[in-house]
Amino acid sequence: MASVNNGSKPSRDQQPVACLAATMVLALGMLCGGCSSEEPSVPTIRLNQVGFAPTAPKVAVVAGADTEVFEIRSRGGETVFTGALAAPEFWSYSGEEVRIADFSGLRTPGDYSVVVDGSHESHPFQIRAEVYRPVVAGALKAFFFARSGTDLDPAHAGPWARQAGHSDDRVLIHASAASASRPEGSLISSPGGWYDAGDYNKYIVNSAFATATLFAAYDHFPEYFERLESNIPESADTVPDIIDEAVINLRWMLTMQDPMDGGVYHKLTTLRFEGMVMPEQATADRYVVQKSTPAALDLAATAAMAARILIRWPQLEDLAGQCLTAAEAAWAWAEANPDVAYQQPADVETGTYAIDDDDFVDERAWAAVELFIAGGDASYFDQVDLTQLAGGVPSWPWVSPFGWASLADHDEMPPGISRDQVERAILDTADLLKFQAEESAYRVALGASPERYAAHHPKRDFSWGSSSVAASQSMLLLWAYRLTDDRSYLDAALTNLDYILGRNPTGYCFVIGSGSLSPRHPHHRPSEADGVADPLPGFMVGGPHDGGQDKDFCRAMYPSDLPARAYVDDVCSYATNEVAINWNAALLYAAGGLDALSGGDLPQLSSGQATP
Repeated sequence: MASVNNGSKPSRDQQPVACLAATMVLALGMLCGGCSSEEPSVPTIRLNQVGFAPTAPKVAVVAGADTEVFEIRSRGGETVFTGALAAPEFWSYSGEEVRIADFSGLRTPGDYSVVVDGSHESHPFQIRAEVYRPVVAGALKAFFFARSGTDLDPAHAGPWARQAGHSDDRVLIHASAASASRPEGSLISSPGGWYDAGDYNKYIVNSAFATATLFAAYDHFPEYFERLESNIPESADTVPDIIDEAVINLRWMLTMQDPMDGGVYHKLTTLRFEGMVMPEQATADRYVVQKSTPAALDLAATAAMAARILIRWPQLEDLAGQCLTAAEAAWAWAEANPDVAYQQPADVETGTYAIDDDDFVDERAWAAVELFIAGGDASYFDQVDLTQLAGGVPSWPWVSPFGWASLADHDEMPPGISRDQVERAILDTADLLKFQAEESAYRVALGASPERYAAHHPKRDFSWGSSSVAASQSMLLLWAYRLTDDRSYLDAALTNLDYILGRNPTGYCFVIGSGSLSPRHPHHRPSEADGVADPLPGFMVGGPHDGGQDKDFCRAMYPSDLPARAYVDDVCSYATNEVAINWNAALLYAAGGLDALSGGDLPQLSSGQATP
């Protein structure tokens, strides 16, 4: 995301543009001593390498096998299930003809593998209840590993313990952010929070997406996340770990608000990306840069959302009140400054997270909804017409789906809005994704045809951060299931998690440390610089796409130019192998929601199938 990849973040309709050459030379100068152009061979059988809940659909994809049947073998080598492969189908995104092996009828808990031709054997997988709990706990723990200004001690970080970097208690006011009360060069304190991605900078609009997603995950599945522990220093308190972790970043976000006028600085950053060093070695001056309307509105929405959730714990009541005050002040600043887009200053070369709207309609709608729910004031909708707002899949540049999801759980509707309109904003897009999952050769929702999408959805699913697109689509499908109890939405959500965890043309599980084959060389400064052989676990890498922004700088060769295969497990590949907090938040929601909803007896499977 905001690492050495791009001088401007992607808009809703565009991939990131080419990176700044000078920044690349500086940051990549330390990279390629350990780079390798050798990639593992792609297995014949691609499947979710973690596993399945007993009642869940279970599908593998087989490419290139000359057979009509497949079998499932137990860990001891016993054949426990035999089935027929489906007819061959072509997937244009990978240029492959593949066949589906459906073993949904196998429900007995255990350890298994898929075998075809008697010799091609898949990675092992499990069938058991709450099979995704390790993935969810790892995804949450990744936020701990991303903490800024914090010592990570061995008791909680294990071999990845490190010194604190970036105390951020003396941050400079950049010229673009200067005001009468805070002139250029003056100092403020803005400590804490999470590093955004593979770099060491912090950005409000992406932090808002990530923090709100954690709050939504708890709000929608409280019993599950109250039981989920991730061994963080706060685990001993009475607050769920997911809320403790969200609060870490929320407190930082509040420091990015100017107390004199309510405006919010867009980002906290060095002028240029640091090299591949540990946080305590990255000592360049840090700045807060320009206030922007989307930063103010995203803070207003996230803080208002936090206010209604944090009130549940007595020790967080004061913070909840502070959040509501901050949200109201940020809204007031945005109303007085309705069209202040972020403009990258000439001397700043880090990521922008620039949003190219003229009116920031989706940020304004989300903020109005959350403030309305938090305080009951319908006047926030005086300048917001929700009837003209499309649905779509949530992403950092398109946040209105969060508003629809919050309204779907709220009894009172805004003026002029019916509950049916709220539900249709979610279900219309979910229906398109469900159709895609049923029709795709890989049986995944990812890769829906652009003409079928609601307005403001990215034109290409296989764009920068494609694994996050998959996770966010699953998040929307889970919202649809919560509204309807229609099992087909839950099954469609699972298809994309299957994709992330290994049922994809690369053969990789894109979550570091999960499955049998996961990335070893992410574009992530601590993972590269810490001297530990294993990369930091729990992070999801961006995944394949055909933009090729890093080909001029990365020595490793892409195996293909096709969008679903254009992936390189190499630290050089910032375009496909970086990590980011928004990506991990979507993974956390998707895997956690599926784990929470798939644990017990569910309605009849919506896909059908052979029996053992």
